[in-house]
Parts: sequence; C-alpha cells; structure tokens
Amino acid sequence: MRAFSDHLRFVWLTPAMDGLFAGAASERRRFLDRLVLAIDPHHGARVNQFERALRGRNKLLEQGGRNAAWLDAIEREAAELGVAIAAARVECVARLGAAIAAGRDDSSPFPWGEIALAGDVETLASERPALEAEDSYRAMLSEGRGRDGAAGRTLTGPHLSDLLVRHGPKAAPAAQCSTGEQKALLVGLVLAHARLVAEMSGLAPLALLDEVAAHFDPRRRQALFEALARIGGQVFVTGADPQAFSGLTARLYEVADGRVKHGVRQA
Repeated sequence: MRAFSDHLRFVWLTPAMDGLFAGAASERRRFLDRLVLAIDPHHGARVNQFERALRGRNKLLEQGGRNAAWLDAIEREAAELGVAIAAARVECVARLGAAIAAGRDDSSPFPWGEIALAGDVETLASERPALEAEDSYRAMLSEGRGRDGAAGRTLTGPHLSDLLVRHGPKAAPAAQCSTGEQKALLVGLVLAHARLVAEMSGLAPLALLDEVAAHFDPRRRQALFEALARIGGQVFVTGADPQAFSGLTARLYEVADGRVKHGVRQA
C-alpha cells in the first residue's frame, strides 16, 4: 500500500460523511486519519500497530496485570506509536489550517473552516519534544493501569482524540450549523485538503465523490465543478440524478443492469 501511495493520492466524499460534524468523535477521528494518510503514507500502519498494542495491553490488564515486564514493553511501544500518530495529526491540522487561511474567500459558496485537535497526547506532541512526550504518555499509561483494568479499556490516548471544526464566517461550531451548511463546510475542507496534498506530494490527487452535488443549488454546484477542475487530477463523480451533473465538463457513463454504457462527452 505504501508503494502504491508513491504514485497516487486519494481524496473522497460519500453521503455517509454528511453527518460527520454532528456524529461521534470516532468518525471525525477516522476522517482525520484519512486526511493524514494522504500526506503521510506510513500513518495507517502506525494506527493499526497502536490499536494492536492497546488490545494486548487491555488483555494483560484483564488478566490482572501480573506480568509487569510485558506490560512495560507494551506501554513503551504504545507510547512511541501514540506520540507519532498524534504528531502526524498535529502537523496535518496545522498545514491544513494554513492552506485554508491562504485560500480563504469569504464570497465562496464553500465556507472556510477553523480546525483544531482535542486530545491529551496531541497536546503533548505539540508542546514537547518527541522523547519527552513519549515518556509522559508512558507514565500516564502506567499510572492508569488500575483504572483501565476496571474499565476494560485504555482511557487515555490518541484513540480518543477529536477533530474540532467551526464554521469560520459564522464563528459557530460546525455541529450547530444547518445540514446544508455542514455539507458545504465539509466540501470546503476536502477541497483545501486536495490542494494541500498536491502541494506536498507533487501529485494531483484522484478525487472520488459520490452524490456530492445532489442537494446543491446551481451556483454552488458550478462552483464545486470549477474547484475540482483546478485540482488538476482525475475526478470521478457519481450520482443517481443526471441533473446533478449539468454544467460539468466530463465524460458521462451510465451504469444499469450491471453494465457500464460507453461514456459520452458533455461540455
């Protein structure tokens, strides 16, 4: 997968992401990790390894935590991975925030957003050198063994962090905005991230967008299509309503009865 990412970068939007800002923190965390993965191909492997380490720690605590040496080893690994994950998130959010500020346009139909991270380990990673942050997180894990054992899970770490998003022009939390405003804000974030990916990697990302324009008015839909064209990479837009593609310069394909009909050019 990492070798594949040397040649391609992806950004995507699906209808399942429409409730991102009002939903569970876990969904925003996964969304953030996908943003990080597009600029740091090693991030996904670190997240998987960290989650595996926590599962091992939780199992040892469930058994009474009698093997202190093994717990120490697992917590050392978890601390190293956890701080690396948090640092990658901090860097991504900082870079994305700068990209949003640089491209800020108050007249755009896609409002600019303010983004921040909430998490103990992210705070450590942003305020201390990596080794100090690892030592601090390892101490937190060690001191929390009794509490975590009683809870049956690890109660401190980047697996509990959250991505905080505010609607910039309204100066309001994204979760308090209307459904349409949240969708437009999400699109704005993804477009800014696509620009960041292209700038950092030198690769125009491949954009995969499902039903992204279905509920947009003609002005916002046209602005979206123009913004996608400026990204410079291939864009695949899918949807059930052909009217949602009006104004888009693209090759259209129809999928019906398990078959793909040859595309026709639409100007």
